Amino acid sequence: MSTVNPRRWWALLVLAAAQFMVIMDTSIIGVALPEMQRDLGFSQGDLQWVFNAYVIAFGGLLLLGGRLSDLIGARKVFIAGWVTMIAGSIVAAAASTAWVEVVGRAVQGAGGALIAPASMTLLMMLFGHDPKELGKALALYGAAAPAGGTAGVFLGGVFTEWMSWPWVFIIYIPIGIATLLATGLLPAVAGRRGSMDILGAVSVTAGLALAVFAIVRAPEVGWGASETVLELIGAAALLLLFFLVQRSVKAPLMPLGVWRTPGLGVSNLAMTLLGAAWIPMWYFLNLYLQQVLGYGAFASGAALLPMTGLLMIFMTLITARLLGRFGAKPLIAGGLLVLAAGLVWLSAVDPTGTFVIDVLPASLVAATGMSLAYIPAMMSAISGVPQEQAGLASGIVNTTYQVGSALGLAALTALATSRGAGALGDLPALTDGFRAAFLGAAAIAAAGGVLTALLMRGAKSPAAAPAEAPASARSERVGS
Repeated sequence: MSTVNPRRWWALLVLAAAQFMVIMDTSIIGVALPEMQRDLGFSQGDLQWVFNAYVIAFGGLLLLGGRLSDLIGARKVFIAGWVTMIAGSIVAAAASTAWVEVVGRAVQGAGGALIAPASMTLLMMLFGHDPKELGKALALYGAAAPAGGTAGVFLGGVFTEWMSWPWVFIIYIPIGIATLLATGLLPAVAGRRGSMDILGAVSVTAGLALAVFAIVRAPEVGWGASETVLELIGAAALLLLFFLVQRSVKAPLMPLGVWRTPGLGVSNLAMTLLGAAWIPMWYFLNLYLQQVLGYGAFASGAALLPMTGLLMIFMTLITARLLGRFGAKPLIAGGLLVLAAGLVWLSAVDPTGTFVIDVLPASLVAATGMSLAYIPAMMSAISGVPQEQAGLASGIVNTTYQVGSALGLAALTALATSRGAGALGDLPALTDGFRAAFLGAAAIAAAGGVLTALLMRGAKSPAAAPAEAPASARSERVGS
């Protein structure tokens, strides 16, 4: 019986929309932060946790989400993820204190950690029968992530300017309900027997959280302070425990043998550094637009729309074709270097600058680099693993991107603050801090490009390798 699902392209729209919304949740709160700080009583240093609580829960639990997708079925995990996301959105929107807001954001992140790997597993099962279709599907799905991140800034500006900050969370409630109603389009693939690695999930999540916490607090308490040193040692110990557990348990959260897959390690390194450069770029670019150029919330978000348009055009129409012709390595390495060039250009921003001269051309160059690197890195990371480990591979690559985002933002915030970015109202000092952050992000992107060029083996497009659907998918009825 044919395994081709006639509704697969409609199902892809559901999956891409989910990916768009999950990643948008990391950025939509950006322009709303000043209002949230005023209403909820966040200190300047603690305000980062509105962002980091989501990213840490998301990045730390993605491996668990991938494992659950493999064990109990991707569609069930996808549904559970959206129920969790809706619950977290309700808590975040209704929060009247800072700690409740952080809890709501963490619950949202946990929901995202279930949705993202389940979506990738479902995508591979829907399109794994045809390498060409798989390439197109991955291009559309991949484009949804950075587009969601950038669009979130714009929509956050719309809600904050004309409504109120809780609406950046309320919007997820009707969208989540609509997505749940559309899950009938997704294949109900059965899971497989296995056990859960609870200790692994706890140790990796706690280790990542402690590392980010230490880096965020370091500018305030000092990098050499005993608290910072002990926190970083504790984070390293927890992550070491995670890897030791993976070697010893029968059913590890992340079987270490998966890293023998050709290209997996380098691709995830590239995704880590891509996230560490890209997410801080839009974060500080938004601050420059508002705090230096004096843009309002809506105008700041609208100023980033050209990047969104360019991302969508490149990822859906150009990058996939280039990938089929040149392979992953030159696009990942070249894309990271182009992103670095755009960030160096952005580092020339001026306290009396303008959007058209100081921001627009450099941001488009940076977006071009992101467009070239993101999809090839993702496809390279997941294409070589057995399809029954699609959830695991997706969890790993999403984890590395989110961890890179969190650590990169924490480190570059510390750098920017040390160079003057904390001096609100002092435009030259603010600009100096933002310049330092852009240069730091450029160095990260350039390092990613060079390491990819040196370490990744030349290969054809990942989409060129035939992908066989797992037995559970082959046994499904058409259109299930």
